[in-house]
Amino acid sequence: MKRQVLFIQGGGEGAHDDWDSKLVESLRRELGSSYEIRYPRMPDEGRPDYVAWKAALERELERLEDCAILVGHSIGATILIHALADGMPHRQLGAIVLIAAPFVGEDGWPGDGMMPVDDLGARLPGDVPIHVVHGQADETAPPSHAALYRRAIPRAVLHLLPDRDHQLNNHLGEVAEAIKKLR
Repeated sequence: MKRQVLFIQGGGEGAHDDWDSKLVESLRRELGSSYEIRYPRMPDEGRPDYVAWKAALERELERLEDCAILVGHSIGATILIHALADGMPHRQLGAIVLIAAPFVGEDGWPGDGMMPVDDLGARLPGDVPIHVVHGQADETAPPSHAALYRRAIPRAVLHLLPDRDHQLNNHLGEVAEAIKKLR
């Protein structure tokens, strides 16, 4: 049986087909045939809306088996972690991986429909590994946002990648290695 990975795209016109599809292909290549990667199109990608994307996430999570791995990129990762903190899902997760995620809250960005969560780490499932991956050359979401996530979720494993941009130079080898180490 293949391990399921749900990849949530970032926002912006063309993000699904023109940008994040390259990340998904890299992850698919690096993980190999033992993993099934699901890559749904989020609604109105040019104008990500927390309520609409959270509803889409809920539908996608219902289709997953226990121990699926959730991976989000950019604003998709931010929406994913906030939706999980709001009480989703109703199944056991294998891991949560945030890639180049903008932080909403103090020292981060305004929420655009998402409220900052003071106790973010405490609201997430305590037995689920969390990885925060960020390129140090990211000019879209500052690398300092990774440290803000690490402060908000102290048990998160932080991966700061030198010379990597917001798309991690379209290479998710380090993400795949972290996923392969999971049980």
